Amino acid sequence: MMKAMCLLGQSNVQLLDIPRPKLLKDTDVVGKVLRATICGSDLHIIDGFFNDQSTSDEEEAKSKTAKTGSIGGKTGFALGHEGVIEITEVGSSVHNFKVGDVCVVSCISCCGECHYCKRNQQSHCARSEGSTPGVLGIEMNGLQSEYCRIPYADHSLYKCPKGIPLDVCLLLSDVLPTSYELGVRGRVQEGDTVAIVGMGPIGLGALLSLKPFKPSQIIAIDTNESRLKVAQSLGATTIINPQKQTNVAEIIHELTGNQGDEVKPGVDLAIECVGFPTTFDTCQDIIAPYGKIAVVGVPGKPFNLKMDELWISNFDLSAGLVSGNSIGELMEKIVSGSLDPSPLITHHFKLSEIEKAYDTFRRSVDTGAIKVSITPDGVEDH
Repeated sequence: MMKAMCLLGQSNVQLLDIPRPKLLKDTDVVGKVLRATICGSDLHIIDGFFNDQSTSDEEEAKSKTAKTGSIGGKTGFALGHEGVIEITEVGSSVHNFKVGDVCVVSCISCCGECHYCKRNQQSHCARSEGSTPGVLGIEMNGLQSEYCRIPYADHSLYKCPKGIPLDVCLLLSDVLPTSYELGVRGRVQEGDTVAIVGMGPIGLGALLSLKPFKPSQIIAIDTNESRLKVAQSLGATTIINPQKQTNVAEIIHELTGNQGDEVKPGVDLAIECVGFPTTFDTCQDIIAPYGKIAVVGVPGKPFNLKMDELWISNFDLSAGLVSGNSIGELMEKIVSGSLDPSPLITHHFKLSEIEKAYDTFRRSVDTGAIKVSITPDGVEDH
C-alpha cells in the first residue's frame, strides 16, 4: 500500500492508502516519487472542470480495496501530473532507463512511434492510454503519491542532470515546457515587445524563457500584486494591475507608441496565461500589426474572436496542449545557467501535509505561493 492524494468526487479529495502500482505493460516503469507539485489544472479537476474525463485505467484503482470513490459512476484516481521519480521497476521493453535512475516525468506520456510522435507532435500521441497523452493524474493514478507507474517510459522520462536540485527539475515536468512551447518558442525575436497576461506559474515561466531572446519590453499584467512584484524582480520592464489601472490597452499603446512615426503602437506578442474570455480580450486589444497572440491558459468558456477588427492586422493566433518536446532543450539551458527557474518554488511540504499544500496554493493571493514542492515522507534529497 502507499499514500496518495485521491479525488473522491467534485470538491472532495483526501490523502488515502491505496495499492502500490505495478508494471502493466512492458514499456512501463514504476518509480518512487521524490518530488511532486500542484498545478492549476489540479484545481480545475477538483472543481469539476474535467468531470467527464475523470476515470482511471489502473488495475489497482479498480480494486475494491482502493478507497478512491467514484465520479459519475467512474473510478477515482490519485492526482498529479508533475514530478521527479527514482525508478524502482523497469518493463522488459524499456531500453533508455534502469532501476535507480532519477528522472523528470513529462506531463505528456507518449509512445514515440505513432504518426504524431514522429512529427514531434506528442500532444496528440495516437497510442495514449487515455483521451489525451496527458493522462497522469487525470485519467490514471498520478504523482501526488509515494509511487507511480509511467507508461511509455522511454519517451516520457528525462534523466535529471547531476548537480541540479530536484525542485528545479520538477519545473521541467509541465510549467517550463508549457510556457516555452506554447508561448515563446518560434514567436519572439530580439527587440520585440511582449505582454504576458496572467503572472501565475505559467506566466512567470514564460517571462523567464523570454529573457534570452532579449525583447525590448516585457509587460506583466495581473491583479495579484505579489505576483507582479515577482515578475518585476525577474525582469518585467512594466507591471500593470487592471484593478488599479483600468484601461490596460491605452497604457500599453502609450508604452509602445514611442518607437517612431513609422511604427504603430501595440505589442509584437501577447501571451494569454489565464484562460478567461476577458484576458483573451485584453490580448486582442493590445497587439500591433503582424502581432501574435499565444493562448497558453486552459479556456473554461468560449472566447469571442474579434475577427472583424483583427483581420487587417495580419495577426497570428495559436493555442494548444503542450507536447513536452522541449524538456531536453530547457534542461540544457538550466545546466548552462542561462535559465534559472528556482524562484518559482516558494513553498515546501511533505506528502502528509498535502491538504495544507493545496490550501496554500489555492489561496495564492494571501500566501504568495507560486509553485509548491511536495516530498513524500521519508524521502531524502539526492
